[in-house]
Amino acid sequence: MKIVSLVPSITEALFDLGLTENEVVGRTKFCIHPRDKIKNVAVIGGTKNINIEKIKALQPDLILANKEENVKDQVEALMNDFKVTVTNVETIEDNYYLLKNLGKLLGKEDKAQLFNLKIYEVLNQAKLDTPVKAAYLIWNNPYMTIGSDTFIHKILSEIGFENVFRDKTRYPQISTEDLAAADVIMLSSEPFPFKEKHVEELRAFYPDKKIMIVDGEAFSWYGTHIAKCENYFKELIAEIHAIQQS
Repeated sequence: MKIVSLVPSITEALFDLGLTENEVVGRTKFCIHPRDKIKNVAVIGGTKNINIEKIKALQPDLILANKEENVKDQVEALMNDFKVTVTNVETIEDNYYLLKNLGKLLGKEDKAQLFNLKIYEVLNQAKLDTPVKAAYLIWNNPYMTIGSDTFIHKILSEIGFENVFRDKTRYPQISTEDLAAADVIMLSSEPFPFKEKHVEELRAFYPDKKIMIVDGEAFSWYGTHIAKCENYFKELIAEIHAIQQS
């Protein structure tokens, strides 16, 4: 089976489940994991601007897309010529069934189940003792955060953070003043690549708050990625616990 993946985290999952570059024949330029295996896979554009002609030349048996990450018109255009599966992952349960269904489709059920079990183990082991009010920023100028109907929100909640914007949906714009209720302000490494200078800008406004850059992939990459984030989440929780005790 020849597969084109239009979703970075799904590309990673396909290789984690045991596929090779002979089966994953096309990817986006944002599909960067696993680095050693994706380098020989054809790039068919970005997640929002796919090159349909390049995909047609690859003649895939299946195209994997995502409701949020890909453009509806482009995906529908591909449906005229190819079998396209559109995923939608907003919860941990959605992610469980994503892997379960990929496992079934690819004949990798056992491997998919192992990843699912590991993900639940990782999220159960890394938990704050008491909830910590957090704001998670995904964009700068304007600041944008995450509402309660996002995968990032679910991961935050699973490990014990209370999203101060849980009454919002999707990715609302906010102001610096709106961050007042948060004890911890998280600046994600993606999609906007926040740097230390952005931490300092917010620290000038909120000198008493914990402001930190966090690994955006650990919070937003569904599929198999969370199974590899055990140490990252444990270290993050330990850092927050240290602040609470100081």
